[in-house]
Amino acid sequence: MHKIEWLENGLENISGFYFGGVNAGFKKDANDLGFIRSDEAVDVSAVFTQNRFKAAPIRHFLRYERDFKTNFILLNSKNANAMTGDDGVADIDEIFANLSQNLKLINPIMSSTGVIGYRLKKDKIISAARNFNLNSRDSNAVVTAIMTTDSFKKELACKITLENGECFKIAAICKGAGMINPCLATMLCFVLTDANIPKADMDELLELSAQQSFNAVSVDGDTSTNDTLMLLASKTSGVYDKNAFKAGLDLITKKLALMLVKDGEGSTKVVEFEVKNALNLEEAQKAAKALSNSLLVKTAIFGEDPNWGRIASTIGASGVKCDENELVIHYDDVLVYDKNHKELDEIREQKAHEVMKKPSYKISCDLRAGDAKFSAFGCDLGHKYVSINADYRS
Repeated sequence: MHKIEWLENGLENISGFYFGGVNAGFKKDANDLGFIRSDEAVDVSAVFTQNRFKAAPIRHFLRYERDFKTNFILLNSKNANAMTGDDGVADIDEIFANLSQNLKLINPIMSSTGVIGYRLKKDKIISAARNFNLNSRDSNAVVTAIMTTDSFKKELACKITLENGECFKIAAICKGAGMINPCLATMLCFVLTDANIPKADMDELLELSAQQSFNAVSVDGDTSTNDTLMLLASKTSGVYDKNAFKAGLDLITKKLALMLVKDGEGSTKVVEFEVKNALNLEEAQKAAKALSNSLLVKTAIFGEDPNWGRIASTIGASGVKCDENELVIHYDDVLVYDKNHKELDEIREQKAHEVMKKPSYKISCDLRAGDAKFSAFGCDLGHKYVSINADYRS
């Protein structure tokens, strides 16, 4: 058994790391350049976007040998350094070559978010990076440095205490508010831990955690070029339990993923789309993600329209095994459809409408075709998407 407690101040709970941020002049009055560093090189695991046009920072990362260690991550906002070709990767090399004159860098990593298609302003980044307080442990400074269209900062930390009283901690910062689709969200997320976790477990558990969190949310159905989820371990606690670590990591990534949905550009509601008793897990995921991605469903959520037909139609169009005589749909605990209740009477329609007024609720779809279950999370798009957004962010 283990106990999980929430902590304040994000990354500051994790020993062995330093972090902070400065203004390089890309934002008017806020940090736009940040760092995470460690005295010793540490293990790092990562999950990246499924977009074929991977941004230069990801391409730079993937040049390293498998299971490399790092002691430095440079973070910037306002410029994604995406669709910049080999020049974009070379720009990162040049930045690190300059920084290495005053700082011992071991396999440094860069991660960027912002507008696609523009090369980095290297001189401004190099100059501003010289102002880093490399002994800083300011979680707020680094999380604000990666915020773009976010309306609030996203950071979490928890302490996991084992049955014998020993404990370790996990903390994370995240950004993301648009271009979010179940192939990671449009996000940068950095998870730090002092757990004495083996590298193989880092890789395994991070991938599994991504599937139930960042790969299970949708805002607008687009997949970014820069999506990045990283886990770094200082191992300074000397404590580790695989099941307890998985529970803590899954809890943090799921909460952060739901923050992304809540902060979706213009969204007003967060909805869980639960598909249960599907033929298999693949079909449960397919149907749930179809619901979370459907613009037809999103407009119904925004309009608070309890018309179950949009839900049923989307499930049928997803291609999974389903039968209209077996399907059962609930909005929270309100039955809106089964074979004996195909028309909403006035009472059930009013109850369903009241559910849809809430800022968050669950739409549960029982396919009665097997025993697999999966939940995806989505939202309405809200008023901001009435007009075309010409800013292609990542």
